[in-house]
Amino acid sequence: MAERMKAQVFHEAEKMLLEEMPVPPVTETDVLVRVKNVGICGSDISYYYGLSPLDTPTGKGPLILGHEFTGEIVKVGKVPKQLGLFAQGDRVVVNPVQNCNACYACAGGQTHLCENISVPGVSTNGAFAEYCLAKYTGLFKLPDNVSYAAGAFTEPLACVVYGMKKLDVEPGQFVAIFGPGPMGQMMVQMARSIGAGKIALIGTRDYRLQIGKKFGADYIFNTSNKQSKYYVGNLKEAISQITSGKLAQRAIVPTSSNEAFEEAIKITGKSSIIVHFGLPNQGDVIRVPALSFHTMDKEIRSSWLAPLSWPGAIRSIAEGLVNVEAMVTHTYPLEEAEKAMINLRNRTNNPMKVQIAP
Repeated sequence: MAERMKAQVFHEAEKMLLEEMPVPPVTETDVLVRVKNVGICGSDISYYYGLSPLDTPTGKGPLILGHEFTGEIVKVGKVPKQLGLFAQGDRVVVNPVQNCNACYACAGGQTHLCENISVPGVSTNGAFAEYCLAKYTGLFKLPDNVSYAAGAFTEPLACVVYGMKKLDVEPGQFVAIFGPGPMGQMMVQMARSIGAGKIALIGTRDYRLQIGKKFGADYIFNTSNKQSKYYVGNLKEAISQITSGKLAQRAIVPTSSNEAFEEAIKITGKSSIIVHFGLPNQGDVIRVPALSFHTMDKEIRSSWLAPLSWPGAIRSIAEGLVNVEAMVTHTYPLEEAEKAMINLRNRTNNPMKVQIAP
């Protein structure tokens, strides 16, 4: 096995450098993974442009980003080896939210709120590299019929699974999804598979809305571009017309846009549930029309990360409930990771999901 590796090291806003460094040493509880595919998450874009702090002591780099990844095991620490859990050559997907299993939050099943959490790509070095370390409790073997590219969707899909649990869709209900990015596309497919009646996908870019239509959205609405054939100037009125005045019964917002979430509150009806899913920016404040919200008996829920949702996500990919690999529009080599980040943010060549393949 190689002693040195290449990695993209994030230093500060808009500065990420390809560097050579030692392959990280494996402790007794670690597993070393040779990275095969790693997805670029919206949070990676936020870190790169300095819009969100990292979970390092300073909130800054240097740090290797990348947390949505699959790979092949090249070395197993003493503990997982003795337990017979993993072996060299195993195909795995890594859960980056690596909890301690020893605090009260973990004991209560709230693993995403672990008091000693470690997250490759956010608090420790991640997968924009040839090799990455993971705790042995943070890996799952990939089913044989799941490719490395598809498996790299497991982390975001697990978040979707958790968000859809929070949404609590009942058979036949009208579901509105704000944001036709990768998360929104997976939500469309998941909502369809769990029995939603009609699904509306709302966004600002036609090419993404049209992809959502192929994945099962019944209605697509563009709320920004007046030249779009999907444009609506009054979304509440449009939703009201197709629901006979009842409005949406469920709404989930996989975008960080405050405006979109406030719109979700407007277009939902009596006893509706609205899930706040997209990570907001620091300082954002949600405005709620208190009286109508109260008298319509609405409910707002938040969805943060993916506690106890990984098995469901892996099954959903393996059984074809969600077609994730079809969303990969661009794959870049490790050397072009910074270019990939910039192109994704600038929407160069209409990207959907972008991956790095070291």
